[in-house]
Formats: sequence, structure tokens, C-alpha cells
Amino acid sequence: MRKRNILYIFMGTGMLSLLWVMILSATGAKVVKTYTNPVLVETFIIQREKPDNFSGVLGIGDPAVLFHAGKYYLYPTGDNHGYDVYISGDLVNWNKGPRVFQTSEPGVWAPDVFYNERDGKFYLYYTVNGRIGAAISDRPDGVFQDHGTLIENGIDAHMFVDEDGRYYLYYVEYPGFRIHVQPMASPVQKKGDPVLIIQATDPWEKKHTALTEAPWMLKHRGLYYLLYSASGADTRDYAIGYATAKSPLGPFSKSGNNPIIKKGGGIFGPGHGSVTKTPDGQLWLVYHQQKSGARGWNRIICIDPLWFDDQGGLRGKATRAKSRPAPAIPQKI
Repeated sequence: MRKRNILYIFMGTGMLSLLWVMILSATGAKVVKTYTNPVLVETFIIQREKPDNFSGVLGIGDPAVLFHAGKYYLYPTGDNHGYDVYISGDLVNWNKGPRVFQTSEPGVWAPDVFYNERDGKFYLYYTVNGRIGAAISDRPDGVFQDHGTLIENGIDAHMFVDEDGRYYLYYVEYPGFRIHVQPMASPVQKKGDPVLIIQATDPWEKKHTALTEAPWMLKHRGLYYLLYSASGADTRDYAIGYATAKSPLGPFSKSGNNPIIKKGGGIFGPGHGSVTKTPDGQLWLVYHQQKSGARGWNRIICIDPLWFDDQGGLRGKATRAKSRPAPAIPQKI
């Protein structure tokens, strides 16, 4: 294996907030629980890596969040060769954990991690060099053992388990950038044929490149909400929209309010999010933004709330450098 020339730079901005809270507490000042985006920043310098022959600054992005046993586990795209996990008790202050998955080839992007209550295993769905595979662990902090390829010519996998226990693997056709859903007999066994459910048709989805990606499924009052991102992940116009259906297999109707998370007010390229729920029932979007308006892959990790309006519409707003009420903290288990 050839040597890699990668420079690692890490800064957990949430840790700075925690230090400030500790100082205020020690002086007797009133502490207000808040967060300010970004909550996590880490940067790599990549030298001519496959599959896109990429060179330059790569900031962590494409975050997948998992809540388990009182802690949040974050799995982002990292150095292009594997995944590290970041661990938090509050979604704001993150500590870098171990490397949970490593490959012998580059092009490692956009993971998802799913806890299967039936067998007590954790399943990592990885993208490597344009194909999707699965890896399995007994722990959320790994190490995950490779189970092999599930889907050729695919990226951005996301596992959803419905209330009836049925498994659905959402993913993006690569190339092509159309979103499909693959019914599954188990977390690692396909059942039947995939179904095409979303492709770029609206103007906001085609500002730079006609693409749809980064699927993430929510269910609310019997309706299926599929979040997705569009328009080019390396651009300031990258944004998040959603579509709804009465079945996890569709057909899906795109919201007339798309995109619901978008640029503006010093925010560039917000996209590729995952969703978790805090103890108070609040939904939180964990996603990335572009660090600046320049085109590229220098991303930063952010969090912001999502909510449903009175008509069942999904709403949200990206924030940056503004203090906001922090997520509710889970009880220790």
C-alpha cells in the first residue's frame, strides 16, 4: 500500500464551550445552556486520492448520528480511508474516539450506523470507491468487521426499520445520483428489487449539478418523511429538502417548501444531515455546512432543531455563530 501524505488538524469547538461553562460555574455566575455552530471541526489534507483524484482540504462532513445507552455517537466522512467515531453526552461537546473501520483503498465516504435490537449488533453501512458494504460490531465504538459488499454502484446508505419490523435500505445510485430504496430481509440480506423514489426535477436540485443524495427517513403520524440533499455537495447552494409518502417504498411527493435548510446569512452549503431525538421529544438535525462560500470540501459539523408545523410540514433553519438553547441532556444510564 502506498504511503499517504495526510495532515490531521482537530478542534472540538464544543470543548471550548464546556470549558467556559466550567469557568462560569466556578465563579458563581449564572450558566445558560446554549450551543453555537459549528460544534465540531476537523480538517485533513488529501493528496490525489481516488476515486475522484482529489487533492486539497477535506473537512469532516456527511455525519450519521446514533443515540445509544445515554450517549450520542457521530460517524462522519473523514480522511477518505476509514471512519472515526466522536462521542457526546449532549450533542454539543464531542470527544474523538477510536477508528471504527479501516479499508485498504480510498474513497471512504458517508457512513450510516444502525443498532439492531433483534440481535444486539451494530451495523455500519459504508461507501468505498462507489459501492456500499456492511460491517458489524458488538459495540458502537467498534471495531466493525467487514461483512462484504451489498450494492455495487451506490453511495450514501441509510437503514430504516419501520414499526412493523421491516427493513429498508435507502441509497444513492452512483453515478446518476438518484435515490433508491432496497427492501431488506435482514440488515445484510436484500429482499426483492430496489425502487427508484427520488431524482432531480426541481430547479433548486439542479443549480450546479442535477443530483439528489443523502437520504434519511423519519416517520411522523403515519406519514414517511424522506430528507435528502441536492445541487452539489461542494457548492454554497447545497441544501436539504424532503418528500413524503404513505409507504416507505413511495410514491413520494416533494414538499412545496423545499429546500427547508439552505444558505443565507453567512451560511453556505448546509446539507447531508441525520436526525436524532432528545429526551424532551425534540428532533435535532446533525449536518454539515461549508466553512466558507468558496467551492470545495472544507466542511464543519453543525446541529439545529427540526419541527413539524400544524399542517404536518417539516421545518428547520440553519444557524451559525449565534448562541441558541442547547439540546436537552439525556439521563445517564
